[in-house]
Amino acid sequence: MSAPTLPTVSTAPTAVLPTPVRPHAPTGVAAPRRRALRAHLGTLAGTAVLAVLVWRLGTGAFLDGLRRIDGPTVLAALGIGLVTTVFSAWRWALVARGLRIRLPLAAAVADYYRALFLNAALPGGVLGDVHRAVRHGRSAGGLGRGVRAVVLERVAGQLALMGVGAGVLLTMPSPVRAEARHLAPLVALALAGALAVVLALRMNRAPARRGRAVRTALGEARHGLLSRRNLPGIALSSAVVLAGHLTMFVLAARVAGSAASVAALTPLAVLALLAMGLPLNVGGWGPREGVTAWAFGAAGLGAGTGLGVAVVYGVLSLVASLPGVAVLVGRRYAARYTRSPSEPSEPSEPSEPSESSYVDGVPAVSAVSSAKYSPKESARLSSSSFPFSAEPSEGRPMTPESV
Repeated sequence: MSAPTLPTVSTAPTAVLPTPVRPHAPTGVAAPRRRALRAHLGTLAGTAVLAVLVWRLGTGAFLDGLRRIDGPTVLAALGIGLVTTVFSAWRWALVARGLRIRLPLAAAVADYYRALFLNAALPGGVLGDVHRAVRHGRSAGGLGRGVRAVVLERVAGQLALMGVGAGVLLTMPSPVRAEARHLAPLVALALAGALAVVLALRMNRAPARRGRAVRTALGEARHGLLSRRNLPGIALSSAVVLAGHLTMFVLAARVAGSAASVAALTPLAVLALLAMGLPLNVGGWGPREGVTAWAFGAAGLGAGTGLGVAVVYGVLSLVASLPGVAVLVGRRYAARYTRSPSEPSEPSEPSEPSESSYVDGVPAVSAVSSAKYSPKESARLSSSSFPFSAEPSEGRPMTPESV
């Protein structure tokens, strides 16, 4: 009797599977995180400024300024806001035309109202302009040109403010003019250092790319802002918009109870408008209140009065942007309810089977129907996942080898 044969065990070396390498985070993820961090830091800085003002001056200036706003003041703010918004939208349309982008004035006014409301209602103070740039760029078929049109339009407004502001602050009695002689050397050194840093960063870029980018930017600025066709309208609209902002500030000062003359309030208003351009605010609040309180205190008008003026100005600016709410609601309603419902497709008539659909006189079963009624892969996987699951074949009993 022969000995039972034992099963042989394979001694072949097993293949070593490579250790999966964890993919590194993409390089482009860091840029959005940095932008989000800067936005949060700006919001925190604006909140900190407001907290310090409330701690030092109390809430009386805030509440007193809010109580003084009445119906005629709201109507005046809406009227001033209408003028400034229409001329700002006209300036935007002129810049877009210089970049060969079609932008009707009515659509520009509506988009500008919506951007103003978003700027006033959302942290950062610029999210409305970002939304305006992206939406117009996508609708015009050129996202880059749409964004650059909004950037050039905002640059035109800031250049007008800085030009007029420099003349006002250096010629009219203001807290800045008294310190201009002492601050001029420091400002010159700071500007020289900033220019050196910018030039150093530019030199690190490739020459071809740097030259092409500079030529493109200068060409767009020349066509959008400095062309003979656009420059008069942009200068006029910027002057009207700046005059409207100054008028709003004077109105806020009168509502807050300040009896200072317009000549005394104009330099203070310029300082407040310049502070509003800093990206360290919460919906425009923060640096404006701090700078206005300091300027009124330095001018001998009282820091508390300056804080009240800034609060009233912020509220009136928000009131002037309220038509943007109607634009938001109207466009959302139009986008939701103006879509025509899709008409149901007509049932197709049954077609006669062709000769190729018969095999030896028997209708052939289509692959589509078999695929349609075949069991799903998930069902097959779930059924085979149970322990000792196997299907008997050819009537033979299930054995451990068949499992």
